[in-house]
Amino acid sequence: MTKISLITAGLLATVAVGAQAAPMMSADWTAQACDAWNKDATLTDGLAEKWIKNDKGRGYKIIHLYRTDCGEATMTEMKIVAKDGKAMCVYGGAVQNTNLDSSADYVMHAETKRWNEMGAGEYGPMKAMAFGRLKFNGPKMEAMSVMGPFEAFLRLPGKIPGDQACPAK
Repeated sequence: MTKISLITAGLLATVAVGAQAAPMMSADWTAQACDAWNKDATLTDGLAEKWIKNDKGRGYKIIHLYRTDCGEATMTEMKIVAKDGKAMCVYGGAVQNTNLDSSADYVMHAETKRWNEMGAGEYGPMKAMAFGRLKFNGPKMEAMSVMGPFEAFLRLPGKIPGDQACPAK
């Protein structure tokens, strides 16, 4: 091998190692989920009407999420605001808002296996909730009224690569 080939091979190996996916539902993964949310018209437009308006006058809604088998201590957060007629994610990462309003905000958790199944589109929110595969706190009637966008949200684990190891606590 030539010197240039060895250097190229070394750089490619470094890039491959650096490209490893963050653990699913870690702070880094949730930041990517926030970006993916903003690129999904089903979420940004579908939640722009009544859903995002139920913010209790704070100007935002919070979604906390975690993998049940990794524990509540690994919970992350997405902050959604009304912006330019859309429901836009402005923050994804470590929990910043510890006091949620259960009439506006959401906490969702499921076993890793179940997040993977929902992310793959094997079933949607109705089946997930009916069979207890997705645990959910928040305004249930509101969630029922936006099942299409809610399903798009549950597909995020299938769109964003995530390591299956539990996130660091």
